[in-house]
Amino acid sequence: MDVPAVTVADGVRLRLLAPEDADALCRAYLRNREHLRPWEPDRDARFHTPEGQAERLHDQLAQRDAGRLLPWVLDDGERIIGTITLSNIVLGPFRNAYLGYWIDAGLTGRGLATAATRAVLGIADERLALHRVEASTRVDNIGSQRVLIRCGFELIGTAPRYLHIAGAWRDHLIFQRILNDRRPA
Repeated sequence: MDVPAVTVADGVRLRLLAPEDADALCRAYLRNREHLRPWEPDRDARFHTPEGQAERLHDQLAQRDAGRLLPWVLDDGERIIGTITLSNIVLGPFRNAYLGYWIDAGLTGRGLATAATRAVLGIADERLALHRVEASTRVDNIGSQRVLIRCGFELIGTAPRYLHIAGAWRDHLIFQRILNDRRPA
């Protein structure tokens, strides 16, 4: 799916991941390694290399081409400063996807995650005709929970030992955003 880039804040645009982004993604993940550690799965050393990011990018683009994933990056014209992804896209009667995102450590608290999430929800509704988007956060990730609530997500429950994050199985809060009540196409 071709989705044009969107400006989400002054000097920050949201655009689809591109094949040439591996080096910039590597730099972004290296710069944010400690910032992301509490919120992500354990990463092996290869993840933080250009080659590791190239492999990951290749996999993400294959999933995109198969209609299962839409990966975006946020950039400020010089560097990648975050990512946001709709994954596990399912059509048919479910019409659902999972949302995940992160913002550069030096840029949190400026509304970038909220603006990017709102833009992606618009695409999920208008371009993908999804009915629902789900997101989860660690129970202690208050910042991410605030983003979701500002974007109209509702808390639907707690999932004990839901994901293996930062070296252990962690409880997560599960949120959903119902985008519309249209009949599935």
